[in-house]
Amino acid sequence: MAKPLLEFTDKGIYCEQGKFYIDPWKPVDDAVITHAHADHAYWGHKHYLAHHLSREVLLYRLGEIELQTVEYGETVMKNGVQISLFPAGHVIGSAQIRLEYKGEVWVVSGDYKTEDDGISTPFEPVRCHHFISECTFGMPVYQWKPQVKIFEDVNSWWQNNVDNGVATVIVGYSLGKAQRILQNLDLSIGKVYTHGVIENTNEALRRNGVILNPTERITIDSPKEEVRRGIILAPPSSVGTPWMRKFQPYSFGYCSGWMAIRGAKRRRAADRGFILSDHADWDGLISAIDATGCEKVYLTHGYTASFTRYLNEIGFNAQEVHTLYGDDEESASSPAEGEVVEEKEKALSPGEDLGEAKEESAI
Repeated sequence: MAKPLLEFTDKGIYCEQGKFYIDPWKPVDDAVITHAHADHAYWGHKHYLAHHLSREVLLYRLGEIELQTVEYGETVMKNGVQISLFPAGHVIGSAQIRLEYKGEVWVVSGDYKTEDDGISTPFEPVRCHHFISECTFGMPVYQWKPQVKIFEDVNSWWQNNVDNGVATVIVGYSLGKAQRILQNLDLSIGKVYTHGVIENTNEALRRNGVILNPTERITIDSPKEEVRRGIILAPPSSVGTPWMRKFQPYSFGYCSGWMAIRGAKRRRAADRGFILSDHADWDGLISAIDATGCEKVYLTHGYTASFTRYLNEIGFNAQEVHTLYGDDEESASSPAEGEVVEEKEKALSPGEDLGEAKEESAI
């Protein structure tokens, strides 16, 4: 029996024929990177290959690395293995990795979502024999509403806060979620002020040619009352810190797919929860996998056990595999599988009012 083109090792997904890894979590000589989130792009590799829109963010996060970047659809050959990148729709610059060798095609999805968010290059299904997929939200409870509905709610909440003299703080991961929020805010309401971590990421993306709505970095010299009249875009790490408390009184909103579950909202002590994810929902996962026409699907992180069982029951050939992916803001903070099952009937509508937070928690 021929050895598969890709194998799962203790360093990451390895292509022996091409002598490279995809999103390895231990230092290797040659790494192909799906996107710049910390659980997929580690420091310490000798050579990196990624999409060109990931370039400046990777350099900002990892320092001076040997980095080669390509466009979607461009081909790179490594020892006879044809490598090309296709849009994953997860964040700006995210890619699925397509490999072909002697007529056999594999695709590694990285993280992905199937809804066009208006800023990331939209997800594009890629036909293959073997598909390696995430399943962060691989439970039926996770069904996303169109983002236009979510942002109608976000902007209404912001306007209401302004009308009532309450500052608005909205929390989202610094790469991907923050820019998605930024591009969908109603700037007729006010200015967008950013935490330094988010603004550093914005600046890296702008250096890469990405056009973003205007933002203003919050510094020690920023007039507090002016900032409070706008909207404050902050990362999860700022929740419960003195930096965030200095804007009191404020209303604090959290954007994440986990906001579909009451327990997740309580743990974050948020006033409002907006169900906004940069990962595919239940229907998105199934439709994406089906569109590949794959003979076999491998599930790397998320609800791998239950989703594998379901796919096999409906006719796919699915296998659960173990990786170290899933340490980005959404994946790392996932509730236990049992908790989700118990709380299925408690999923809330996007932006449901949670009342005043009783406590502050650092994320």
